[in-house]
Amino acid sequence: MNILLLNQYFYPDSAATSQFLTDLARSLAVEGHSVRTICGRSSYAEANCLQPLPVEIVRTPVLPFTHSLLSRAFSYMSFLSGALCRGVLGPTPDLIVTLTTPPALGVIGCWIKAVTGARHYIWEMDVYPDVAIDLEVLRARSWFTRALGSSFDKSRRRADGIIALGECMRTRLMRRGVPGHLIHVAENWADGREIHPLPFPPLEPFTVLYSGNLGLAHDVATIRGAIHHFRSNPRFRFVFAGSGPQRKGLESFCRKHAITNVTFTGYRPRHELAESLGNCHIGLVTQKPVTLGSVVPSKTYGIMAAGRPILYIGPREATPAGIVGRFRCGWQIDPGDTANLILLLEHLAGNPGLIREAGARGREAFLQHYDLPIGVARICSILGVSQPQPPAKAVAV
Repeated sequence: MNILLLNQYFYPDSAATSQFLTDLARSLAVEGHSVRTICGRSSYAEANCLQPLPVEIVRTPVLPFTHSLLSRAFSYMSFLSGALCRGVLGPTPDLIVTLTTPPALGVIGCWIKAVTGARHYIWEMDVYPDVAIDLEVLRARSWFTRALGSSFDKSRRRADGIIALGECMRTRLMRRGVPGHLIHVAENWADGREIHPLPFPPLEPFTVLYSGNLGLAHDVATIRGAIHHFRSNPRFRFVFAGSGPQRKGLESFCRKHAITNVTFTGYRPRHELAESLGNCHIGLVTQKPVTLGSVVPSKTYGIMAAGRPILYIGPREATPAGIVGRFRCGWQIDPGDTANLILLLEHLAGNPGLIREAGARGREAFLQHYDLPIGVARICSILGVSQPQPPAKAVAV
């Protein structure tokens, strides 16, 4: 089968969407499918290229952007126009899969489908324009936002299927008028061979790790309150590995209050995540309540793969909260509830057995539901393509 994949970020970019699409592309190619990916060059850090990818990669020029809305719009348009030309003029696909970077990529997929007659699936990594409205980047009632939403929803209804990252995202899409029979829920994954449990570090300092992009959708205020509370307590340490638009503000906060038990580092390549996650006692996942269903944090699965419990600061109805509750692999805190967060961290720091037990349950659940071969097989089943044979399962530690 000739399969066309479209997303601005792809191998070897370290962006989460790039990693998931790369996993899918590699698995499809190994099964004998002809895989062609249209992508651009990203501003994300690049992972080390450890092995060749048996996929045709077509890179289209992309204008650089800053964090300004206008600059980002021009950058997106440059990629979308190039992707459309290369998608229509290239080899005729049997199947098209579009992700949501840029957000209008589903529209491009719809147009390529109209020209080629291929099946088209939209893999929703974030729901647009909802997330932009939730974060007040766009005004809900403006003509531009309404036109954008109408265009996206029309493409969704014309697609052969929509892949949502959780039940909360499915609910959000249905509120937009997307028929339920088109929506398939397939949660993300991590690589259980690359990310595996390592021995816990010494209990002191008790280390909380946030790994990845600290974006506008993530709740920072709650953990910031805990950081301020423990600012002079050497028993606690907070590590932020990655980047994102909210990182500079958090760094400024720490400098202003002379907080010395917070460490900021850069992105870690995927093959180094086991070591990075292994140096913490608990992994932090955060989400603002307004983004319920428009965003589903993907870092949940890497934490589980590493055998570390999850500290989820976000709405109780969200997918990560459901995972924490279902598998008893961490703790959920409501955004803004700094007092209970402080009590929880103090309790966990004094009870290392709770941390180890929750981490072990998380790893076991991960191997059963969220390891890479299982996650890719879910996507392949939805797409109606032959599924890769999963390798021997990793052993829970």
